[in-house]
Amino acid sequence: MPMYDYKCNSCGNKFDKLVSFSASDKDIECPKCNKNGSEKLLCAPNISNGASNSNMQSGCNAPSSFS
Repeated sequence: MPMYDYKCNSCGNKFDKLVSFSASDKDIECPKCNKNGSEKLLCAPNISNGASNSNMQSGCNAPSSFS
């Protein structure tokens, strides 16, 4: 199952969740306010060059190393 980043339409909380391909965005429940109807966010993939980096993060909330 893929992991997607979401933003809650009710409270604005950003979170990631493992979901099946058949799941609808309207069925995704926010872990903060427990309401359905979150929006899937478009995020850049995490790309590694093989070097170890303890500060590496992924997802929409991660700082980008691109300039």
